Amino acid sequence: MKFDVLTVFPEYFDVLHESLLGKALSQGILSVDVVNIRDYSKDKHKKTDDAPYGGGAGMVMTVDPIVSAVEAVDPNHDALRIYMSPKGRTLCQSKVESLAKKDRILLLCGDYEGVDERALTLCIDEEISIGDYVLTGGELPALVLINAVARYVDGVLGSEESTSEESFADGLLEYPHYTRPEEYRGLKVPDVLLKGDHNEINRWRLQKSVETTMQRRPDLLAAKDIAPFMPKKKRKHRS
Repeated sequence: MKFDVLTVFPEYFDVLHESLLGKALSQGILSVDVVNIRDYSKDKHKKTDDAPYGGGAGMVMTVDPIVSAVEAVDPNHDALRIYMSPKGRTLCQSKVESLAKKDRILLLCGDYEGVDERALTLCIDEEISIGDYVLTGGELPALVLINAVARYVDGVLGSEESTSEESFADGLLEYPHYTRPEEYRGLKVPDVLLKGDHNEINRWRLQKSVETTMQRRPDLLAAKDIAPFMPKKKRKHRS
C-alpha cells in the first residue's frame, strides 16, 4: 500500500520510521511519500496561507499550492484523496478496514484555520475526522489514520491474530493482558491463564471483553446479542 501525504510540516512524519511501521517501510511492504506543499507555492517566500475573505481570525491555506501539489503527485487520480478535517466522517474500525483494501491513499493535512474550499472541491474525494475535538493541524490525524490502516496491510504486523483479537475487531473492547511475573505487589495473574486449557482461556477472554465493553462502551453493545458470551448460571438441584 502507498500513502502520499501533503503537508506544510513534513518533519511530523519522521516518526513513521520507528517501530513496526519503520520496519515495514524498510522492507517495502508499505510506502509513505511525504510532500511539502510549500514546494508548489509560486510565492517567492513559499507562502501557502493568506487572510480569509470576509474577515475573521487566523489564516487560510491558499488553493493553488494545494491543487498543484495534488495534481503533481496524483495526476491520474489513482489515489483515494482524503482531507483530514474535524468536519469529516469520524474514523472507525469498519472504515479503517475498508481503507486497508485500497492500493493508494492521498492525505491532505490542513493547518491554521483550514484550507480554501475550492481545493477540496477540485481535489478531495472525502473528509475524515479522528474525533470531536480540534487540533492545530491535520498532521497528527494523518499519522493516526496511517497507523490504524497500515496494521491491516499484509506483512506489517507479522501475525494475523494481532488484528483479529484486538479491540473493536469483533465489536468488543479487548480483554486484559498479563505476562511474567505471576504475582506482582499482591496482584496475581488469573488462574485460568496458567492452566493451559485454551478453550477455557478463550471463553474467559471473551467474557472479559464483554464485561469491559459493558462498563466502558455500552453503546457498542446496543445492537449485539451478548447472551452467548455470558457465563451460564448453575442449576440448583433439589433434594
